[in-house]
Amino acid sequence: METVNKRNSGAELSDILLGEKGSFLSGNSLCTVQYKAYLDIISCRTSKMGSHTLACDSCGHTKTSYNSCRNRHCPKCQYIKQQVWVEKLRCRLLPVRYFHVVFTVPDFLRPLFYANQRFCYKLLFEASSAAVKRAALNPAFLGVESGCLAVLHTWGQSLSYHPHIHMLVPAGGLDTDGAEWIGAHKKFFVPVKALSAIYRGVFMEKLVRALEENLLRIPEKQAKQFAGPRSLKQEAYAKFWHIYIKKTFKGANQVVSYLGRYTHRVAISNSRVQWADGKTVCFRWKDYRDNRNKTMSLSCHEFTRRFMQHILPSGFYKIRYYGIMASANSRTKMETCFSSLKRTRYISFYQGLTTYEILEEVLGPDSFLCPCCKKGKMMFGIPSPKEKDP
Repeated sequence: METVNKRNSGAELSDILLGEKGSFLSGNSLCTVQYKAYLDIISCRTSKMGSHTLACDSCGHTKTSYNSCRNRHCPKCQYIKQQVWVEKLRCRLLPVRYFHVVFTVPDFLRPLFYANQRFCYKLLFEASSAAVKRAALNPAFLGVESGCLAVLHTWGQSLSYHPHIHMLVPAGGLDTDGAEWIGAHKKFFVPVKALSAIYRGVFMEKLVRALEENLLRIPEKQAKQFAGPRSLKQEAYAKFWHIYIKKTFKGANQVVSYLGRYTHRVAISNSRVQWADGKTVCFRWKDYRDNRNKTMSLSCHEFTRRFMQHILPSGFYKIRYYGIMASANSRTKMETCFSSLKRTRYISFYQGLTTYEILEEVLGPDSFLCPCCKKGKMMFGIPSPKEKDP
């Protein structure tokens, strides 16, 4: 490892996965969603995805472009989704301060998480959100009904498997009568140790129940470790469950600015890849132990293996809302919060726009300017079929 001193050489994730396709797909057992993600990423914006034609509405000039794969794990296909989601969120957030909280799990639980991803990720969401809501409702701390926005990440900077929740919690909530907004103090409204204890208690209660009902697959190497609820509880309660209270956001605009570059991340972006030569990949990562950017070199096979760990189960939502911020409370409790704060709630600018109009707003009007006559607009034509595999 060394301190970063190189710029991106043009290598992309899709190039690395394509180079490893033969050996990796034949030598590893991938589930359906992993296999699909692998093929989507290497086929993105190639003839495999088919193409569409843009035609100038003035001079008739045409241009053919290959389609995107639209897979949520592809680093090329998140920008437009990200911009639209952020704009909708801007209208949804309360105009108050926000706390940034990170919930992690002890290392010994990671193999169990990977073997039972859908259940364990859901459990991580439920335990962390329940901890925040219970702590906020406790009269000894704040005594309000609060809520949160939670985002699941499964990776560390080195692409290691590290499931954790990033959570945004408004600094306050509705009083017990549900009629008035009560703001929190500048510091987080509950001590970190107290929040950690609640989180661990909720998590372990649900986990032990699932193990007793044989709902989980136990990794072979951990058969003895998870043999009985008592030994599992002893090990779990002997460890400190790390919760980090990070910087506080002063208002909704800061939150949106932060989330705009954070929520729709994939495990690694193309900009972090420094170079790849077909055998080795060198990528940039941040070492939080000394807070410095460094580079790491891995074999293409190991790099691919690490990346594929972070493909989420099919249909699993990695962004969720709880408490007063839940969708079910959008027209009730959230309206009360806006009214109590004496602020107007706006509608998303993109609501009602066509895909073409959204693209024009996000990418700019000149993005569809005809390169030939410099006057007309390049409009979508008839898509061509996808290329079939031989």
